[in-house]
Amino acid sequence: MDFGFRISPSSAINLDNVDLTLFERLHEMEPDVYKCMACGSCSATCPASVYSGMSIRKVILCLQRGREKEAFRMMKNCMLCGKCTMVCPRGINTRHLILSISKLYSETK
Repeated sequence: MDFGFRISPSSAINLDNVDLTLFERLHEMEPDVYKCMACGSCSATCPASVYSGMSIRKVILCLQRGREKEAFRMMKNCMLCGKCTMVCPRGINTRHLILSISKLYSETK
């Protein structure tokens, strides 16, 4: 049956073949990363997201999917204002999480 669309191979991610070592290292540094339920509260309050596409939710998802370069590119737009930390319903210190991700990025360079 043809529905008129298909998933392009470039956007499909085989999660069985993804290298999650960087995400696991982040979890060792910041156990709260597993608490994130991707609700989007952080992205909704982020002043940088409107202009640059910065989203800590997307950064975490990219790291979980093995897309480190995309995650690190988004991280450069963070202003570390801390608004995301104030609105997180799970109480994740997202500012500290962002700093830990930045530290991982500097180690992988």
